[in-house]
Amino acid sequence: MIKAWFKSGTPWVWLNAAAVSASLIMVVGVLGLILVRGAGHFWPSHVIQFTYQEPNGEIQTIVGEHVDTSITPAAMAKSTGHIMADDEDTLVQYLIKTGNRDITGTDFRWILERNIKQRQAPAELMVVERREWGNFYGQLVAVKENGKIIAEGEQAWPIAQTRIDQALAVFEQIAHLEKKEVGAINYSLEQLRLEQKKLQLENLWDAAAEQRIAAEKAELEIEYKKYQTQLTELYRQIRRDSLVAKTESGNEVEIPLAKVVRIYQPNTMNLFHRIRHYGVKVVEFLTDDPREANTEGGIFPAIFGTVMMVIMMSIIVTPFGVIAAVYLREYAKQGFITRLIRISVNNLAGVPSIVYGVFGLGFFVYILGGNIDRLFFPEASPAPVYGTPGLLWASITLALLTLPVVIVSTEEGLARIPKSIREGSLALGATKLETLWLTVLPMASPAMMTGLILAVARAAGEVAPLMLVGVVKLAPTLPLDGNYPFLHLDRKFMHLGFHIYDVGFQSPNVEAARPLVYATSLLLVLVIVGLNLSAILIRNHLREKYRALEG
Repeated sequence: MIKAWFKSGTPWVWLNAAAVSASLIMVVGVLGLILVRGAGHFWPSHVIQFTYQEPNGEIQTIVGEHVDTSITPAAMAKSTGHIMADDEDTLVQYLIKTGNRDITGTDFRWILERNIKQRQAPAELMVVERREWGNFYGQLVAVKENGKIIAEGEQAWPIAQTRIDQALAVFEQIAHLEKKEVGAINYSLEQLRLEQKKLQLENLWDAAAEQRIAAEKAELEIEYKKYQTQLTELYRQIRRDSLVAKTESGNEVEIPLAKVVRIYQPNTMNLFHRIRHYGVKVVEFLTDDPREANTEGGIFPAIFGTVMMVIMMSIIVTPFGVIAAVYLREYAKQGFITRLIRISVNNLAGVPSIVYGVFGLGFFVYILGGNIDRLFFPEASPAPVYGTPGLLWASITLALLTLPVVIVSTEEGLARIPKSIREGSLALGATKLETLWLTVLPMASPAMMTGLILAVARAAGEVAPLMLVGVVKLAPTLPLDGNYPFLHLDRKFMHLGFHIYDVGFQSPNVEAARPLVYATSLLLVLVIVGLNLSAILIRNHLREKYRALEG
């Protein structure tokens, strides 16, 4: 009976179902972990004041956020040098984010639960988010203007909030002037320098050209001095105010408002204030530039670079993949050569991605880009224009990486179209090209979109080839801006996948970077899901549109 049961195939059906269920549980578990750790990073935690006894008996005050808990069995704890009592089964340790790195030299500290004498959450404890040196934890003492105290005690908090809002507004003006206005002037000056060098190389440099370029430079210099005067005044304003704060040890430190992003007292927040704070932090994460070696601030440049690269890759890979599939299915003679080409295409899908990166660096960047520079940009020498990794070469490399997927999916879609549809179109007087363009390709478009979905899913998560052909840790400017020609394909860019690798494995402050790794991973998953959903909706629309014809 058992033999007959095995022959029926029922055990294999259940085994397959169990494997699929286990895979789904693991995927959901990983996504759940990323969601909890990533989304929870922005929720304001209580700041705890611990009265702690050091191993030498000294009593100390420690202020910070409780980040993690470690529970170690007694036997393992003894093997690592901890002294355990006979009645202790486990060693419990807390990871506390103490901040104040500029004062203590570290952001985090492990403490033993058994040595904690008292824990409190005083309402006056505040968190200061800074542009450098991470968070500061302590108490607000006073607010200074030009070195003189203007508010202290209870009056200091509202004055500090007002002055911080004013400083942030000034900081936004400074960022706009430096990035937009002064950046545009510097770009124009560089273009004039290249134009002058080009005219000199072509022996067209004369008095008229010299006078014209000199006049344009003079106009730009006048604009630059005007903006420089404005920046000087803005920097004077932003450096005027400062906070006086007290650490847990009782020392007072002065924090310039130019380095402050926000201050808040998490122990006094109600649910509404926490939700509002959470929303502000999420928006900041999505729209701001990174700071503190990418462990603080936002990741907008990485989001922009990832989406821009995927869009360009899709634009490049789709026509080439479709043309190759059409040739193999509709025009090529089905024989040994065609079968060999199909085998080669399938094998290319299994080539490690780093190999494509090496090929892209050697062929696209050094050979193709180097020749483009010699032919069209000799005035930029010795600095490369296209002979260096950038957005264009990264997009083409990933298009080459995902090309086999698009070819195979499109060819399978073409093979599913009934032969009678082609014959009917030809019988009505249409040419083979018209049949292909007006009938066959529209009906095969859902299969093309399936190939594109798979290509986007793979390309958006690739990191290894991008490290060789264009992605960087921090890009000072976006590939798309207001300077002609607006889309700068030669520029390097940031990418979410590489950002995760850099923050998670290259950061000097691992504990501070870990929550950001989860948050960025969650965002990368959402970006890939969003891109795929867009393509799926288009595919479903096309499938419904041509379902009647297929029937």
